[in-house]
Amino acid sequence: MSKPLIGIVPSKGPDPTSDEREAYFVGKPYIDSIIGAGGVPLVLPHGVDVATVISLIDGWMIIGGHDIDPKLYGQETHKDTRLEPSGRFDLESALYEAASRDLPILGICYGCQFLNVKRGGDLIQHLPDLVGHKSHEGGTREPIRLEPGSQIGSATRQETIDGKSYHHQAVHHVGQGLVVSAWASDGTVEAIEDPDANFMVAVQWHPERTPDDPASVQLFKTFIEKAKEYREAKSSCGTW
Repeated sequence: MSKPLIGIVPSKGPDPTSDEREAYFVGKPYIDSIIGAGGVPLVLPHGVDVATVISLIDGWMIIGGHDIDPKLYGQETHKDTRLEPSGRFDLESALYEAASRDLPILGICYGCQFLNVKRGGDLIQHLPDLVGHKSHEGGTREPIRLEPGSQIGSATRQETIDGKSYHHQAVHHVGQGLVVSAWASDGTVEAIEDPDANFMVAVQWHPERTPDDPASVQLFKTFIEKAKEYREAKSSCGTW
């Protein structure tokens, strides 16, 4: 049986090899994590045909990036907000609207914030203003408490995880149908999920940055297993 295809929308920016063009970017650890767990990454350039893509992919990983435009959740732009190019949000919004609720989705950092905004939630634009420190930035390793019985708890088989964080924003008011399933020691939301979805888990930390951590490995394996199940279900009902 062929391996599941995992869609990834890249970031976009100046090409470091040329002053005359832009390039798409996906961090190698994201790719390595999907391949290592048994999936096949499929990078989706901005502007790709959504109807074609949504019929092909068996899972969707929403990777990290810069910040979502605050006007999309009703706020003015904070001075420390650094915007992600709009083309990415536009494509991911279209994918979100087209996706079946059974499509497995794993959000990471920006991906966590994206799903919350799409469900009508909002964000803390600059965490240090609220918590008084910058310990969630720069690759900080921090203990994160997972909700027992949650999708993230079941996926990692842990009640706590040693997460590596690179974020200055976080979920504030939680979007419709989502629940908080992990917290940092200062109360910062570190994961949300949809308990009624097949698999929709979004973490604020970066599990792809801790590839030797058993809980991180298990999270990606669980995601890929769900993608395999989704692929098999599509095949059996004749939609593939």
